[in-house]
Amino acid sequence: MAGKPKDTTTTTDLLGRALSDLRISVTDRCNFRCRYCMPKEVFGSAYHFLPRAEILTFEEITRVAQSFAALGARKLRLTGGEPLVRRDLEHLVASLAAIPGIEDIAMTTNGSLLTATKARALKEAGLGRITVSLDSLDDDVFKSMNDVGFPVARVLDAIAAAQEAGLTPVKVNMVVKRGINQASIVPMAAHFRDAGVILRFIEYMDVGNSNGWQLTDVVSAKEILDTVGSEWPLEPIAPTRPGEVARRYRFLDGKGEIGIIASVTQPFCGGCSRARLSAEGLLYTCLFGTSGHDLRTVLRDPKADIDLTAYLRSIWARRSDRYSELRTAQTTPVPKVEMSHIGG
Repeated sequence: MAGKPKDTTTTTDLLGRALSDLRISVTDRCNFRCRYCMPKEVFGSAYHFLPRAEILTFEEITRVAQSFAALGARKLRLTGGEPLVRRDLEHLVASLAAIPGIEDIAMTTNGSLLTATKARALKEAGLGRITVSLDSLDDDVFKSMNDVGFPVARVLDAIAAAQEAGLTPVKVNMVVKRGINQASIVPMAAHFRDAGVILRFIEYMDVGNSNGWQLTDVVSAKEILDTVGSEWPLEPIAPTRPGEVARRYRFLDGKGEIGIIASVTQPFCGGCSRARLSAEGLLYTCLFGTSGHDLRTVLRDPKADIDLTAYLRSIWARRSDRYSELRTAQTTPVPKVEMSHIGG
C-alpha cells in the first residue's frame, strides 16, 4: 500500500465519530437470491438492475476513494451485490492500492466466482483480505437460503483458494435467522475454529424493505454466544481498533476465535466510522439510510465546480445517524436502502 498522505486531518461528524472506512458497492447485481437480502419475490426476472452507463467506472470510484483517503479513511471494502460479477475487479483493486493513505483493502463475496486464479490475481493487485458469506454447512439449508441451489462445497473451495492466495485471515460471515439456520451455529463453529478462519455470526438485520424482517426472527448475540460457549469455553478479546463492529471471543483451548455482530440487540452506532458508496454513486452515511448524496452527477458534470474532498467533508461533518440505537423507538416503518444496494 502507498504511504500516508501529508497534511491529512481527522474528519469527524456531529457525534465526534471519525471517518476511517469506506465501503464501495461495485455492482447492484448478485447471482444469489438470499431470502434475507435479495428475495426472488422482489428481485425476480422482471427486476430492473442498473444499466452499465449508470454505474460508476473504476476511475470514478478511485477518484472518490482518493478524496476519502485525504479525509482520513484508511480502510476500503469492496462489496455488491456480488462484487465478483463485475469484470476485471483486480484492475480496480490495483488503482485503489496505489492511493496514498490507504492501508487495507478487503472484499466481501459469496465465493461463487472466487477461483484460485481470481484469488491470486486479486492478491497480486493489492487486495489484503476476503470475507466469504456462508450461512450453513448443511447443503439443504444453505441451498434454501441462497435460493439458487448453490452447494456448500463450492464455497468451501473458494475459502481454500483465498487462504492459498494469502488473502488472510479469511473471515466467514453467517447470518443467523431463527427457525432457518439456528441449528447450524455449532457445526459452523466446529468446522472453522481450528481452520485459520474467523467465523462471524451476524444478527438478522432489518436492512431494506423486502426481507420481511421481524424481531422474533432474530437470534440474539447472547443466544449465539451461549450456544457456542456451551460447547467450547470462550473469553472476550479487546478490539483491535476503534469502530470495530464485531465483538471478538477466543476459544480457551487456543483454537481460533469467533466474532458476533449484534446490530439489533447491542447497537454500535456510537463508534461507527463507515461511509458507504453505492454502485451508481450515491453516498450513504448509515447502513439503514433512507437516501444518499449524489456523487455521480458531481463526478460527471463538466460544469460542476466542486472540490470533491471539501464536499465529502461537509457531508460527514453534518452526519448524526444512529438508526440502530433508535430502532426500538420507531413507531412507523421507515423506507430504507436495500442491503444488496450498498453491500451491508
